[in-house]
Amino acid sequence: MFFSNWFNSASKKSGQTLDEIRKAIAENTVFSGSVSAVTSLEVSAVSACVRVIGEGIAQVPLKIMKRDGDNRAPATDHPLYKVLSVKPNEWQTSFEYRETIAMHAVLVGNHYSFINRSEKRGIMELIPFAPGSVEVLRDDEHLTLQYKVTGKNGSSKIFPGESIWHIKGPSWNSWQGLDAVKLARKSILLSSEIESQQIHTQQNGVKTSGIYSVDGVLKDDQYKALKKWISANIEGSSNSGVMLLDRNAKYSQTSMTSVDAQTLETRRYQVEEICRFFRVNPIMVGAESKNTTYASAEQMFLAHVVHTLSPWYKRIEQSIDANLLTDDERAGGLYSRFIDDALLRGSMETRKDVILGYVNGGMMTANEGRALLDLNPDESELSNELRIPANVVGAAATQEDDTDET
Repeated sequence: MFFSNWFNSASKKSGQTLDEIRKAIAENTVFSGSVSAVTSLEVSAVSACVRVIGEGIAQVPLKIMKRDGDNRAPATDHPLYKVLSVKPNEWQTSFEYRETIAMHAVLVGNHYSFINRSEKRGIMELIPFAPGSVEVLRDDEHLTLQYKVTGKNGSSKIFPGESIWHIKGPSWNSWQGLDAVKLARKSILLSSEIESQQIHTQQNGVKTSGIYSVDGVLKDDQYKALKKWISANIEGSSNSGVMLLDRNAKYSQTSMTSVDAQTLETRRYQVEEICRFFRVNPIMVGAESKNTTYASAEQMFLAHVVHTLSPWYKRIEQSIDANLLTDDERAGGLYSRFIDDALLRGSMETRKDVILGYVNGGMMTANEGRALLDLNPDESELSNELRIPANVVGAAATQEDDTDET
């Protein structure tokens, strides 16, 4: 196997087992050349956007399905089913693995996993790499991709495209995802800078709480004694803002307070700005609007599923179908699917009414409606026939009667 051959020499030199080296590489958190991806998570809005997308991808069941004619059922006997839905590797659950995928793809636009594939058993595990440890190499002549993976010990290996599962975010050149952190770096840096300034303002007092002036000149020992007296006799934290001036000196404030600088308004706007880059509704990261009602919030949660999570579901599903399933498996009816019905429970009544409207309106059969829910067809003959609405039937009968009379 590619993975074994790569690390055999490194294993002998270090005395580590193959499993130990494999874990060390997979757990490598050094984002070479993209340190901002890690530091950006210190900004609460960025962290919240990444988590709400990552958890939305991780908490929804991901299954390999088998289509046999009109019948659909989970392909539980396929080796990839367990890998994706239960245990992708020795140290991660399916939830943890997909959350990692999302963090990489959302922040830096790319995720890479080594495909541990056996000729007899198929795909046995998926081993995630830190994006900074992988370099994509494109052969312009043959239009193929290779992946140069560098380990912590500095050794590297070039893998062919079929050995690496590469999930790309939105792409400009078609073979590498765009780095969202770089695109949003100004907004992220501004948010970080505002937070730093706020911390500095709070540490040094929002503004001077008072001035204690004396006639004449204070000697060093007199200044220290007076300062000690103020600390002992002025209660609370307000004494940190008391200024000591001698010779009747006067103090004039030149710096802006937090209110003058509209810090809170700016910080609130930056949350919205970062949310725009990640296509996350601000309400999903706790930035609730005063005008939000229960009804509007419910629609916003639904919009999050439809406009934020669903594109990621489709992106990952198609990547699985194209890169982890073979041509024969796809031809045999295998496909991947996120079961997102759990996220739509709040709108299940609306969904039911829409499908029933299509079925009862003669736009689709009952079995076609069941297929939209990934349910097996009903065996009755009527389930495969269109239901003609009564008013349409009545109108047709009246028209026939008029024709006969004529």
